Amino acid sequence: MQEVFDFIGHYWWLAFPLFGVMASVGGAWERSARRRHKRRLEVLHAKAELKAAQAAARGKTGPITTTPAPIPQRLGTAPTPTQLQQLFSAHDAVTARWLEYELDVAKLIAFPAMSDGRQPLTAAFLRAKKVADRLRPAAANIKLTREQLAEYRNAVTDFEVAFDVAERDARRIKDSGFTEIERKRLDTAKQLITVAIDEAATPAERQLAYRRVRQELDGLISLSDEAIEVLENKVALELPAARTEPRASTLPPSAPAQPAPSAPQTWPVPSRSGDTPPGRVVRPKPQS
Repeated sequence: MQEVFDFIGHYWWLAFPLFGVMASVGGAWERSARRRHKRRLEVLHAKAELKAAQAAARGKTGPITTTPAPIPQRLGTAPTPTQLQQLFSAHDAVTARWLEYELDVAKLIAFPAMSDGRQPLTAAFLRAKKVADRLRPAAANIKLTREQLAEYRNAVTDFEVAFDVAERDARRIKDSGFTEIERKRLDTAKQLITVAIDEAATPAERQLAYRRVRQELDGLISLSDEAIEVLENKVALELPAARTEPRASTLPPSAPAQPAPSAPQTWPVPSRSGDTPPGRVVRPKPQS
């Protein structure tokens, strides 16, 4: 026993390394225990999810078979035509409301923000429209998964909401984003459009008003090709002279279509033997 005490008295400093070794061993054992506990919790959680899925499947489709159907077939569903038709109708209704601004130049002048992609709300609406158009099924009887149907439904809803917000904002700000001079040009273009589509105006007045509308809007509002075509059709409406006599529209309104025939001219002809005596005239034949 004395020898043990002597050894401890001479080598007492070895206690510190031993404590370190014991601490590291204890820490490793604790970490290992934590990992085992974590794995047990993961296994219990997975078993609980499996039981919940099995219970849900039994409630919907009866007992689970030993060969369950693949996930796409289990999630696949054929939505009723009424569901997609309702979504199509809502989608088309918003598109029609948008085209009222896109194709009507007068309405576009009154609310120019609806065609300005630099406006944040207008840009958001255009993005929502692109998403809804991309997710739209080709037909009402196409088979979609529940996720696809829900995704298209959400896209149509976002499309409706984004358009409503952009339209309200455009009606609120109107032409406040333009300078005073630009607003005067917009007012002038609005008045000229009234003349351009007025059936009581002459063809020359309508054509001149249409050209001035294009000049006033140049650099202020970008008109689509479809909007220009619609406006040109309105300007050319009810112009029978332009349809029956193509060149009449280029003449002033008071000018006749053809010059009135003038009186026949006469001129002396030299006297020759066998010809008409001097002083007689020859009348030219009327031209057909």
